[in-house]
Amino acid sequence: MNCASLRRTSLLIAAISLAATTSSASQKAPKDTKPLPRTVWNLEGGAFFSTDGQIPNGPCFRMLGQVWSPGFFDNLKRVDDNEGTKYVRGREIVTEFPPRLDISITIHDFPCSFQLREKVFGPWLTKEDVGKLRLRLYWKRGVELRRTLWVAEPKLLIRTIQPNIKPEANDLPERYEWNITFALPSDGVPIEDSLVLMLEAADGTVAARTSARL
Repeated sequence: MNCASLRRTSLLIAAISLAATTSSASQKAPKDTKPLPRTVWNLEGGAFFSTDGQIPNGPCFRMLGQVWSPGFFDNLKRVDDNEGTKYVRGREIVTEFPPRLDISITIHDFPCSFQLREKVFGPWLTKEDVGKLRLRLYWKRGVELRRTLWVAEPKLLIRTIQPNIKPEANDLPERYEWNITFALPSDGVPIEDSLVLMLEAADGTVAARTSARL
């Protein structure tokens, strides 16, 4: 064998050895990757949400609430691990919401600022302010929003809030708390989807936005 043939043979052997080393390293790489920690979330009681909002050029408020369905969330858990996210109830894999969900929303005024120099926390939220708000509901998957509506007209309860310390002068405006309850159709909705709740002001401005996600 001449020198040129020897050099070609040596280069070929070196190339094969390098390919085998690279292939071996790529096969071993996943073994070196640390597994993600397994996390279990207890979803007993449903999904909860909370956010702060503000009427345009007006008072601030807090919106909070709960999404639930009788029996559906009992012993329901979310498990995150290397295989992804799954929802289980005992040994059962849960993939969809029940045919309907019950939603409860509470709204009450909330200071726009807690700075000490602010002597006055008003103006307070009024019935007129809340009456102009419009509730929008969406199912969200990724960045896609799908509009949805309640099953029947929501029930509204307005409760007067009594101050902890009654002032000597009865000149404080009445303060209220609004509670809204309704049922939402959810038959066939994947359990991974989140419910987006949005309050819009009369001019279309988003006064508050939050989401309930399991």
